[in-house]
Amino acid sequence: MTTSEQQFSTLALRPELLASVKTLDYTEMTPVQSSALPVILDNKDVLAQAKTGSGKTAAFGIGLLNKLDIQNYQIQALVLCPTRELSDQVAAEIRRLASALPNTKVLTLCGGKPMHAQLVSLKRNSHVIVGTPGRILKHIEKGTLNLADIQTLVLDEADRMLDMGFHDDIMKILGHTNKKRQTLLFSATYPDEIQQVSKAIQQSPFEVRVETAHTEGQISQVFYNTTEDDKRQALFSVLNSHQFESCIVFCSRKIHCHELAKALIDAGYSAKPLHGDLEQHERDESMIQFANNSTSILVATDVAARGLDINELSAVINFDMANDAETHVHRIGRTGRAGKEGVAISFVLPKEDYRVDQISEYLGTEVTVRDLDISPRRSGNKVVPATITLHISAGKKDKIRPGDVVGALTAEGELSKEQIGKITVLQKQAYVAVNRSMADSALDILSHGKIKGRRFKVRALR
Repeated sequence: MTTSEQQFSTLALRPELLASVKTLDYTEMTPVQSSALPVILDNKDVLAQAKTGSGKTAAFGIGLLNKLDIQNYQIQALVLCPTRELSDQVAAEIRRLASALPNTKVLTLCGGKPMHAQLVSLKRNSHVIVGTPGRILKHIEKGTLNLADIQTLVLDEADRMLDMGFHDDIMKILGHTNKKRQTLLFSATYPDEIQQVSKAIQQSPFEVRVETAHTEGQISQVFYNTTEDDKRQALFSVLNSHQFESCIVFCSRKIHCHELAKALIDAGYSAKPLHGDLEQHERDESMIQFANNSTSILVATDVAARGLDINELSAVINFDMANDAETHVHRIGRTGRAGKEGVAISFVLPKEDYRVDQISEYLGTEVTVRDLDISPRRSGNKVVPATITLHISAGKKDKIRPGDVVGALTAEGELSKEQIGKITVLQKQAYVAVNRSMADSALDILSHGKIKGRRFKVRALR
């Protein structure tokens, strides 16, 4: 039962924001929201430890929107993120929260996107900028981005930005901002470097630490002994035994991701890699197919997986152990969400016993490492994803909306709305998930038919 103290209606929010929150069915605040939001609304600096899925985006999004002057067409808030994927996710959430605030302009500025299009967008004056440090700094140096009047600066996933070497870029960016700004720093883990950065950029921040460990029973953790030579077969054995509908397999290096994803595909599994050496469109398609339930297994590095927001993830498999206990907990926290049960499986090499001890101490529970039978045996059928995702060579620039895609697919009655899954519309392309049994029909409809009176190229992603 929701107590009055946990309800958004108890906060001093502008009526339009309360209306947006209600529309999004946000009623009870999450722990990070109930701890941080009152302080954020009081215009104080906040240093918060909170993992992906904790509600932190809504916490700082509501905070920065609440004091936005919509009539003042200047940049009033800047959110820095480690990756383009997380930037897009954060910007989308802020836009949803601002749905009842007319004419609120939110712009993303990230690498991997054409500079010219961003320069055109910057001429239209935005209230909120969300982006990656490298591209933000490039615009500042070109004189196309003025941050002198920002009121709120947010560093989201600050630990990963530091891991990726963005420290100097961040400090340069801050040198171009209003020193009286409010600074909100969010990090999934809490290394010493975060404390050092906080001291350098924040004024007496209010500290929020949200418990990262899940309640007992939400996530079943299993650790298996293995060797470097047997690890791949151990993964096949686990996948064959459990038949997970969706799982993320974490690797420590990009080359491991690439090689392992190829080995899984060659063995008949539905898998996609996600790492920093992929072209941006390849990363987009891997994530979209996984989110659409068109791919069962995502093989990813920690950095590349930031920004993924998958609520119903069956399992997390640590093919390579995490470098520290906090990262381990952050990884496994992607499963067992929203009251659902999840499974976390970790493969432990003989030289990695100390990592298990660190995790045990961090969680405050005894961890047992088991042996795994990887002897050849008949396996069940491979998991077949429920949907196939279609790529449409048209997007926002063509004025395409999700409703247009649904209308085109259902116009002749061959497909029902229930057979259509998630629709993602990007700037120059769109993606739609359809039930696997209807994929050929849907491809034929869109290839030979029209969307908003126009014909576009369509292909199925395999």
